[in-house]
Amino acid sequence: MQNDCLLKMTDITKTFPGVKALDHVSLELQAGTVHALMGENGAGKSTLMKCLFGIYNKDSGTILLEGKEINFKNSREALDNGVAMVHQELNQALKRTVMDNIWLGRYPKKGIMVDEKKMYKDTMAVFKELEINVDPRRVMSTMPVSQRQMVEIAKAVSYNSKVIVFDEPTSSLTEEEVEHLFRIINMLRDRGIGIIYISHKMAEIKRISDFITVMRDGANVATKPAAELEVNDIIRLMVGRELTNQFPPKTNTPGEVYLKVEDLSGQYSLLQDVSFEARRGEVLGLAGLDGSGRTETLENIFGVATRKSGTITLDGKPCKNRNARESIKNGFSLLTEERRATGIFSILNVRENTVISSLKKHLKFGFYLSSASMKKDTQWSIDAMQTKTPSQETKIRSLSGGNQQKVIIGRWLLTDPEVLLLDEPTRGIDVGAKYEIYQLILDLANRGKTVLMVSSEMPELLGICDRILVMSGGRLAGEVDAATATQEEIMTLAAKYV
Repeated sequence: MQNDCLLKMTDITKTFPGVKALDHVSLELQAGTVHALMGENGAGKSTLMKCLFGIYNKDSGTILLEGKEINFKNSREALDNGVAMVHQELNQALKRTVMDNIWLGRYPKKGIMVDEKKMYKDTMAVFKELEINVDPRRVMSTMPVSQRQMVEIAKAVSYNSKVIVFDEPTSSLTEEEVEHLFRIINMLRDRGIGIIYISHKMAEIKRISDFITVMRDGANVATKPAAELEVNDIIRLMVGRELTNQFPPKTNTPGEVYLKVEDLSGQYSLLQDVSFEARRGEVLGLAGLDGSGRTETLENIFGVATRKSGTITLDGKPCKNRNARESIKNGFSLLTEERRATGIFSILNVRENTVISSLKKHLKFGFYLSSASMKKDTQWSIDAMQTKTPSQETKIRSLSGGNQQKVIIGRWLLTDPEVLLLDEPTRGIDVGAKYEIYQLILDLANRGKTVLMVSSEMPELLGICDRILVMSGGRLAGEVDAATATQEEIMTLAAKYV
């Protein structure tokens, strides 16, 4: 392992209207090391990296790359100078092919024409090196999020980068894919590349990192060798307090059967003949590998995916749920997995994003929206979710990913749903905020609401759910009691129809 200072960021400050996002933050990255960057949502991790990558202009401070001062004006300049970033929220050309996405803006040419043959060959060379098994000619929109994430990693490597920033890279990966990613990171580290790794997953951080920097409220709290920090130390540094339990105590008591799903099959997905019951006041988990049909189950229930067959009954009454509007009217709500693509309205502010699904409540005299009523509900949501935002008028896109997630959850709570369908509700969210969301889920169950929750994190399902349905190959492979089940039992069922 080399010990040359590859990147040095000193006294970086950045202010947005109403909030100091970075307060004299410093970070040093050695060549051939993995340096983890940790902190709660809104601590400033992504903002710091965006200042490095040229997405934001820092207000003050210096950045040295291999001893030379840099100040990238945009991400293209950063990439051309050997600094790449794999973003948590994928921003890809979904209608274009995999290889188009990798070489966009730097196509190999044959005269004035794009050299498709060379582009294919170069893509295959990168994929072979990284052991990625994806067809370069496949259209991006036809692939699961996890494969699209791998394409983004391949793109970063294709720039022959000296520094690669990974922002929550495993938030949508299965355990097997995480292992693959770690092999890639270890290979890059052995080549002398400096890796900055942002994640909320403690076990991952301890396993992959050489150094850990913890941030809180836009400032450095500590930088130490990973071997010197235990998980409890990291949590204490991140949240500024002891967090003894990962999950709140389960206080809900499931009652009578409330939701019945029978023989549910998808028109354009592998989902087939899924039947189950959920009770009032129950948190029902959906486990399974990526592509097992977990998300498709929620989307078919909510009517945003085309249903081939099957019936949904709520409190003894049939629900057609042919589209989102009808489902909301019937008392259903859906929190989607990809908040940036299908959750937030990025050009709107926090208030507009909060009340958009419950506008009827705010109508006065049947035709105009009451500002006072919308402000009141938005403030309730901000307080209930402990959302960090400078104001209700702040554009939602300027909030951290976890705070965007809180706004969306608040939005659905304001529709007063009877059934909440949650797809990866804590994806990319820090340990403190996760606890708050778990508490919220249990509070809803205590109020007699029915919660269906998809998660890739098995400890989360076991810690928060009453029962867990396990999906495999588009079918229901089995059901386990969360109080007595083991991760091995769930994994065995998840592999049943693969």
